[in-house]
Amino acid sequence: MAIESFNDVLAFVRVVREGTFTRAAALLDVSPSALSHAVRGLETRLGVRLLTRTTRSIAPTEAGERLYLRVAPQFDEIDAHIAAVEELRDRPAGTIRITSAEHAANSILWPKLSTVLHNYPDINVEITVDYTLSDIVAERYDAGVRVGDRVAKDMIAVRISPDLRSAVVATPGYFATRPKPGSPYELTQHSCISLRLPHGGSLPWEFEKDGREIKFRATGRWMFNSSLPIVRAALAGYGLALVPEDMVLEHIAKGTLVRVLDDWCEPYPGYHLYYPSRRQSSRALSVVVEALRHRE
Repeated sequence: MAIESFNDVLAFVRVVREGTFTRAAALLDVSPSALSHAVRGLETRLGVRLLTRTTRSIAPTEAGERLYLRVAPQFDEIDAHIAAVEELRDRPAGTIRITSAEHAANSILWPKLSTVLHNYPDINVEITVDYTLSDIVAERYDAGVRVGDRVAKDMIAVRISPDLRSAVVATPGYFATRPKPGSPYELTQHSCISLRLPHGGSLPWEFEKDGREIKFRATGRWMFNSSLPIVRAALAGYGLALVPEDMVLEHIAKGTLVRVLDDWCEPYPGYHLYYPSRRQSSRALSVVVEALRHRE
């Protein structure tokens, strides 16, 4: 059935419900004559009379009553669905997909979002741990997390953490048989536990001191694609680990891990959430952004 027929059926339902062409026309914002023409067109296409018209009243015929009872509830259901969708304008809802490094997911995204989202039951969050610099538009993510605020020009970056520091650590037992390194250049004499990148190879260890920058390709017996096993391997005495310092501060305080090269681990810009500036932000994304925003 053509869309015009649906419009004519709606006109017929309104006329029956209101009892006059005048009131029904006012609800549909058309003239009574246009509404009468629509109903006559429907009767012509169906080949049956739907309304009995007199100078004083309008009443459905037997065929009209049957059609009304069958289709009127369906139009009511459509109206209810439309009203439910319109309510979403005022209630944040939907799924927000975020790509993030593991440390940011554990230390920033989960602590901040897990408490706030209790107040927004219609928002779902999907977090993918990924160490690559994903194209969030091509891969249909709503946002990504990256260290620093250097993002593409068509992205908006929002700081979600303070500045960060790394820590190089190993057990006292490990250093009982090896001298502590005094500079990154001496790491070649040590077994280093490295972080594996998704497409092969390990993440370089980066150091900075007095404007000097050094990148070191860590080698050793163990390589993981996650930070937590790296800390576990360091605690087991398998070598040096380079991880965000908040992951090991408690172990350092207890003496189960010893920190070295502290003067080479300068602060660096913290995590930023980034998302496309050309995309109109949904209310759900706005809630997530504000929940994650870093406040001094």
